[in-house]
Amino acid sequence: MSDFPRVCIVGAGFVGAVIAERIASDAGMRVLVIDRRRHTGGNSWSEVDAETGVEFHKYGSHIFHTSNSEVWEYVCRFTRFNEYRHHVWIISGGRVYAMPINLSTINSFYGRAMSPDEARTLTAQEAARAGIIDPADLEEKAVSLVGRPLYEAFIRGYTAKQWETDPKELSANIISRLPVRYSYNTRYFSDIWEGIPLHGYGELFRKLLAHPDIEVRTGVD
Repeated sequence: MSDFPRVCIVGAGFVGAVIAERIASDAGMRVLVIDRRRHTGGNSWSEVDAETGVEFHKYGSHIFHTSNSEVWEYVCRFTRFNEYRHHVWIISGGRVYAMPINLSTINSFYGRAMSPDEARTLTAQEAARAGIIDPADLEEKAVSLVGRPLYEAFIRGYTAKQWETDPKELSANIISRLPVRYSYNTRYFSDIWEGIPLHGYGELFRKLLAHPDIEVRTGVD
């Protein structure tokens, strides 16, 4: 077999790394993976802080989660996961609420003890009051789903902080990443499997790309 790679993959994040591993392992082809960052892993990269020895997620927290057994079995070939379950709490108006918005959040915000159906009716009324028929951006989409009071209290600031962008400048479909639940389920994700690699994402990507027929070059634009 020639030493010259037959496939070049641009980007060493999850997509690029998995495709490279599959091509090398299943097709027996040599693969070159390049990334302009100085490391693999894309935004999921984690590394050990030199001063404290603590593993940290360089680009914000990344929790692996899936309900697809094939995906879970595949990724577990390269790492073990802890049993972390993501729960998010935010402060709004000087009070602490669970996110994403759920029945507990709604009842606490309105100071009531509503049933799921009552909460659905209330948010539907608030959404209808906004009169948005064809949402053009994330803000309009969110208001059309839960109404302006819940949007202003829990979504606008949260979104602006997460994306570092005014919600009015974000695509409407992004709001689908933040569910609204009419139950007391406070888990951020609802997938069957969830966790963080025991030895970090850095180790996971090193193993994903360790096949002898994969060459990795970082710092290459």
